[in-house]
Amino acid sequence: MCKNMIKLSVALATHNEEENLPRCLDSVRQLAEEIVIVDGSSTDKTVEIAKNYGARVLVRENPPIFHINKQKALEMCRGEWILQLDADEVVSPELAGEIKKVVLMSNEEIGQRKFPDWKTRLFERHQKLVEERDGKIGSQTGEVAAFFIPRKNYFLGSFLRYGGVYPDGVVRLVRNGKAKFPCKSVHEKIEIDGRVGWLENDLLHYDSPTFSRYLARADRYTTLTAEELRKSNLQINFQNTLYYLLFKPKIEFLKRVFRHRAYKDGFPGIIFALFSALHYPIAFLKYWELKIND
Repeated sequence: MCKNMIKLSVALATHNEEENLPRCLDSVRQLAEEIVIVDGSSTDKTVEIAKNYGARVLVRENPPIFHINKQKALEMCRGEWILQLDADEVVSPELAGEIKKVVLMSNEEIGQRKFPDWKTRLFERHQKLVEERDGKIGSQTGEVAAFFIPRKNYFLGSFLRYGGVYPDGVVRLVRNGKAKFPCKSVHEKIEIDGRVGWLENDLLHYDSPTFSRYLARADRYTTLTAEELRKSNLQINFQNTLYYLLFKPKIEFLKRVFRHRAYKDGFPGIIFALFSALHYPIAFLKYWELKIND
């Protein structure tokens, strides 16, 4: 079959995702014309589950740079459009309906789509922050080649909407051949050849279904930050110690609670703001330990 004879493919790279994968694939089984999964030699039932959903599965090694398998999944897809997902993400019914419409639109029709003013401002502000951090995404001209999708993150039994967490936009819907992962670093972002737009409805993200899972992820992220401090050779002195152990976490907590209104998410929002602030002293202490052991 010619690569572009179908309209929409769903692509995933997996490794030991038997708990998450059924929920993810259930959300797209009526949406995708094909499901492509590149699995990094899972030792659980991930591959069996994927095949039960009719996915085309390629099993290969699980490289340290996970994007290598994500890129391979993109290359295997035959659809004109590709929805690339993580196994802990779920396409909401509203998002599925929107995707079905968008992939049938012309570039002109895509450009004429309108959102409520508050969403437009929110999306534009978020994209600006992302591009300040990661660099420009896509181009200013040409056809729309990809879409950011707003993502709601699950924490302590509910989805967060405040505290600087939402919309957590991620590029997930892309035109085939117009997106690629450079596969040079674990921190890199997808590269887009064309303009990037937004979808309006939410992708649901279950990255922290339990608090213990959240703490495990937080432990990995603080270790990565400690390594970044090590590479920058941050001086361990009274000023930096005071900044990372006291001032930075205090500022982060207050910013999330009051400026970004984390209190509107109730108890989960406050706790998320607290542990987001604690990221900095924990990472600094890990860095201190690394310096001692050098």
